[in-house]
Amino acid sequence: MSLHRHNPAELAPPIGFSHAVTATGTRLVFLAGQTALDSEGKVVGETLREQFTIALANLLTALRHAGGTPADLARVTVYTTDVEEYRAHAAELGGVWRRLAGRDYPAMAVIGVVRLWDEQARVELDGFAVLEEPGPA
Repeated sequence: MSLHRHNPAELAPPIGFSHAVTATGTRLVFLAGQTALDSEGKVVGETLREQFTIALANLLTALRHAGGTPADLARVTVYTTDVEEYRAHAAELGGVWRRLAGRDYPAMAVIGVVRLWDEQARVELDGFAVLEEPGPA
């Protein structure tokens, strides 16, 4: 499997994302939207940072279970109920990303939404990854 990140000089420098990612591999993993749900299905975390940390950890747990690693992520979409708050905390959320997922950034987008499925959720992440090896039996 190989992912190549494209960041053309003609575009603004990407900070915390890649402009484009080309992927070759034999298996796609589509990751459902993950919020800050605990193992009992309750939203936990009061702040955006807390909820982002849990949602990203949940996304990476699903990815690991499918046989992938954060470096295999080709695309992630972040949905937030408050884009201004997200922008205001972008640097610290970037630190959470680097701590949990590293510096191999996928193509990303942040989209503002009125609300998420669980009313208490402030952020949700989904995405897909490309893997080469066969999946778990």
